[in-house]
Amino acid sequence: MKKTNAARILDRLKIGYELLEYKVDESDLSAVHLAETAGVPIGQVFKTLVLEGDKNGNFVCIIPGGEEIDLKKAAFASSNKKVAMIKMKNIEPLTGYIRGGCSPLGMKKNFPVYIDKSAFNQSFIYISAGVRGMQIKLSPADLLMACKANKAEITQED
Repeated sequence: MKKTNAARILDRLKIGYELLEYKVDESDLSAVHLAETAGVPIGQVFKTLVLEGDKNGNFVCIIPGGEEIDLKKAAFASSNKKVAMIKMKNIEPLTGYIRGGCSPLGMKKNFPVYIDKSAFNQSFIYISAGVRGMQIKLSPADLLMACKANKAEITQED
């Protein structure tokens, strides 16, 4: 298994993690499909979203794979009035990652990161390792430290 930049960052920080490889389906890059393919609970798979705020520029949200971002809550957490998801065509130039392989670790720039509070109900979570077909399993507290992130309530209510 080839190490990714995200894994090397965790190595440098002496943070324990596991790499998980899974078969990629280019027609379905959803977190739900990933969880089914990899055989892990969807409640432990977290997706990385990149947003743009009207006041503070770009930032990253890490939310449960089966949930949707609440843009009003994300705006509040990031001290913006309005936020929007960045356009798909801008993901790679902005982060260095492609859709379905966007890790909160090792982006081209260090954007502010917000992790949904629900992550901290899990002993470990899975995040993208920075390539399609590979996830990193680590504790939410370690991810918080590695990303210099903030805990926030950023998903939609049921």
